[in-house]
Amino acid sequence: MSDEIKEKIIKIIAEQAVLDVEDVKVTSTLEDLGIDSLGLVESIFAIEEEFDIQVPFNANEPAESEFDISSVASIVEAVRGLVAEQTA
Repeated sequence: MSDEIKEKIIKIIAEQAVLDVEDVKVTSTLEDLGIDSLGLVESIFAIEEEFDIQVPFNANEPAESEFDISSVASIVEAVRGLVAEQTA
């Protein structure tokens, strides 16, 4: 499931950044990918919908959020944790 989660998140982020999936690396930051604050919010909504989870994210204060958006890898790990909590 973890690789499936990573692949789905990369696909969502690629769609928001209007990039090919191959261009999105786990080491990429959203800034590297050209995703602005609106794109970030849209990505969060898409992730919530895809995984049927609630992301604890404050769009007005992203630095204050429990949901780490510093890189694609950190988003994948945070979603893995939320999915694991949901299925526990």
